[in-house]
Amino acid sequence: MEYAITTNCLTKRYKRNVAVDSVSLHVKKGEIYGFIGRNGAGKTTCMKVICGLASPTAGEVSLFGHTGAQAAECFGRIGNLIENPGIYGNMTAEQNMEAKCILMGIQREGYVQELLEFVGLGAVGKKKAKQFSLGMRQRLGIALALVGEPEILVLDEPINGLDPQGIVEVRETLLRLKTEKNMTIMISSHILEELSKLADTYGIIDNGRLLQEISREELEEKCESYIRIRLDQPQIACSILAEMGISRVKIMDEHTLCVYERLEDSAWMNTALVRGGCSISEIMVIFGQLEDYYLQLTGGAYHA
Repeated sequence: MEYAITTNCLTKRYKRNVAVDSVSLHVKKGEIYGFIGRNGAGKTTCMKVICGLASPTAGEVSLFGHTGAQAAECFGRIGNLIENPGIYGNMTAEQNMEAKCILMGIQREGYVQELLEFVGLGAVGKKKAKQFSLGMRQRLGIALALVGEPEILVLDEPINGLDPQGIVEVRETLLRLKTEKNMTIMISSHILEELSKLADTYGIIDNGRLLQEISREELEEKCESYIRIRLDQPQIACSILAEMGISRVKIMDEHTLCVYERLEDSAWMNTALVRGGCSISEIMVIFGQLEDYYLQLTGGAYHA
């Protein structure tokens, strides 16, 4: 497995406050890595250290397999949008981009317009950035992060505060970066259900500690919707359901079983089980969501 980013026991302290506590994460090359955590969980601090914007107290960051001084040389291969984008409000999108290009030593003709068109800002003309919607500002921030052709993009809450249209625009831009440019993207977000439409792998952090890394496929299995049936004879119920052609059934305890198929047929199942002699106290369709799994894992309220 080829990783673009790994951390080994990464720790960051601010006096007595441990913002990041021995975090070891793994971001595969070419994937979108969703970084999940409530406010103050350590997401932003961890991202700053990965981008070279803060120094670790302990542990290390590995970029493209390089550590130490060699990893530091790779910081230029990372584009980032952490906290608010650094945009000059009295300048146009093109002027903001040209200023960044000057800093990066890039003089290629048509380069700025190419990036603006890629993020959907190719037709904003002379409009000042201070007149942009929040979604437009975020897309300009992403365009600025793309100057210099980085191989990794690190984005902290790029869709926070956006309206539905703005969220869709940013999501489509990120998916294009992955598919068309094979870019590795690390993104944090409070909008968990939106993040579930983007990420290939998830890292869940709480109180500075990485609780879990889980693939999209594993998470979909854990968050899968199902019918929960509470009854007195789950073994008999399994036999009845099998006769109905329903095989994706799991007995959870002596009074509960879950059915993972044909969710639209819960009433039909209820009727068949009662006729078969089962006494049912509850039958309910449970819709699995990323937010529910997060709450279960962290054991606390989620603050968006």
